[in-house]
Amino acid sequence: MKHKKLFVTIGATFALFLAIITAASFYLVDYALVSVQRDRDSDMSKIEKRFPEVKPWLDSLQAVGALRDTFVVMPQTGKRAHALYVRSPRAEGRTAVLVHGYGDKATSMLPIARIYNRQMNANVLLPDLYAHGQSDGEAIQMGWKDRLDVLHWISLAPEMFGTTADSLRLVVHGISMGAATTMCVSGEQTPRYVKCFVEDCGYTSVWDEFSNEISARFSLPDFPLMYTASWLVKAKYGWGFNEASPLKQVAKCQKPMLFIHGDNDTFVPTWMVYPLYEAKPQPKALWIAHGSKHADAYADYKEEYARRVVGFVEKYL
Repeated sequence: MKHKKLFVTIGATFALFLAIITAASFYLVDYALVSVQRDRDSDMSKIEKRFPEVKPWLDSLQAVGALRDTFVVMPQTGKRAHALYVRSPRAEGRTAVLVHGYGDKATSMLPIARIYNRQMNANVLLPDLYAHGQSDGEAIQMGWKDRLDVLHWISLAPEMFGTTADSLRLVVHGISMGAATTMCVSGEQTPRYVKCFVEDCGYTSVWDEFSNEISARFSLPDFPLMYTASWLVKAKYGWGFNEASPLKQVAKCQKPMLFIHGDNDTFVPTWMVYPLYEAKPQPKALWIAHGSKHADAYADYKEEYARRVVGFVEKYL
């Protein structure tokens, strides 16, 4: 009788533990990928207040109808995706695809677009990633499946900018989750006209980033929640935390890449840039922005950021 009660108690405890972990896993996935506050409106006041140099550039574009947008249906998902773009009459094939971060949208990359368009006369293409901005989608993909959408935008670039694949020369530049997306793109087979990449404060893997966050925000260890949440994401969305690895992708990249990271970044900890840089074969370059927090390198060092980016990219475009 005592043994039976013991087994019942153990079974009930295990069932309760399983229920708690399952509920916590659903909560974590919803918290990180579904219910996160996403900036979907088109209010430009925040960007223009923080980056006043953007407004006169935008005004000049809008005066001639040069800032446009488009929607396409992504072949991988069947979902409608949105992008902004500017066609430069003096681009001579130079084109930048600029990828925004977690919970953000295409317009957040306009300060970086200004660098390419004003200083390099380049075309710029700014997609809203899946489930961001005006693009459809239910759950954030953390850059992993986003790489396939960005590859599709890259394939559309010659037609969008009225040129041929032979004359196009293209850079992909991303910040935060957009940097992770950029690195994931870099490990795939890209067209010959993709010449180089710039990643600004991207993470080594989704596992590493979420592990850092559940420790920082909730003081929880990886086991068991990271494992169960990853299994849940795999079942619901078709990808897992470990496979979403910019680190593995950059190791396959043979094209040039500039790495940027602030040395005061705690959201995507600065340490992550070093294994990423080491894994990437030459050619490559690294800039650590002194004192910069997450995604603040441009805001803190506008002239140096532009100089370093243009100096690197011009060698290949």
